Amino acid sequence: MLDDRKKRILQAIIDEYINTAEPVSSGIIVKKYSLDCSSATIRNEMVELEKGGYLDKPHTSSGRVPSAQGYRFYVNELIKEDNISLEEIKYIQEKLETRVNEIEELTKIATNTLSEVTHYTSVSIGPKTNLQNIEEIKFVLLGNRMLMAVILTDTGIIKETIIKFDEDITEDQVNTLNFIFNNKLKGKPIEKIDKPLEQYIFSEMNDSLNMIRPVLEQLNKVINEEAKIYLEGANKSFDLPEFKSLEVAKNFINLIDTKEIVLDLLNTGFAKDINVYIGDENENEQLKDFSIITFKHRYQDKELGTIGIIGPKRMDYSKVISVMKYISKKLNGK
Repeated sequence: MLDDRKKRILQAIIDEYINTAEPVSSGIIVKKYSLDCSSATIRNEMVELEKGGYLDKPHTSSGRVPSAQGYRFYVNELIKEDNISLEEIKYIQEKLETRVNEIEELTKIATNTLSEVTHYTSVSIGPKTNLQNIEEIKFVLLGNRMLMAVILTDTGIIKETIIKFDEDITEDQVNTLNFIFNNKLKGKPIEKIDKPLEQYIFSEMNDSLNMIRPVLEQLNKVINEEAKIYLEGANKSFDLPEFKSLEVAKNFINLIDTKEIVLDLLNTGFAKDINVYIGDENENEQLKDFSIITFKHRYQDKELGTIGIIGPKRMDYSKVISVMKYISKKLNGK
């Protein structure tokens, strides 16, 4: 366990490195941070922190940089979670108070706001469809052989699809569809649109069997489609020093272009409200140069998915976590 002096020195080194992206020397710490220690004392403590695995020493510099272990200790023990300015609070409030018609719009706004305030790449995914309840299903006749189905869930998510038929359908049949589907499904989980439902509806509408099967097939198709992924601020990352490395830049481009990787990193770590993964803590080899911070996106206590930040290990963890906590609080109406 680190004593107080080592903690203060480690915090100063990490704060300085996050701000400058340059290896930190004992002289810089003495000059810029009021630690009441001599340069010699700080040098000795930096050697001890390096031996303990908290710092690394680049070959071409006399200074030190944080290791993944150092960043982890910083996040767990030293981080300040109120690193957010009044201007940033006002900006977030204005963005999140925008009137929206769908919860998905709110998710996109929150994802964009997080990227704008932190200057890192943000990414988000909506809630798993099968965890939502059906608020209403509405069928609308668009033509003699075309029907639009709109599904509204209890989280405010709207899914819609067009269904085409081989024969004419009538308004009476559409009204019957609306009655039966809502009578059977309103307030039920989306996953209830299954085989037993198909059998139930067939028995209730045995005079219109030919129109029921395509309706059910199309509803299942739209319900089971993959959740949308929103990506904001990807260009911001290429302004960071780490992305001058061709390997890091290529890994980042591949990462944000590979939907499976993004889904995996957003669908893990639901045990805590905010989850931090640093470098090799990420299971995927392509994420070893990056840190991932995610939080559960809730609205009025309903879980609506996950929003995250992807950045270099030299990330401003204090700023990102502070902004995430404030956005999370505002989304949940607190």
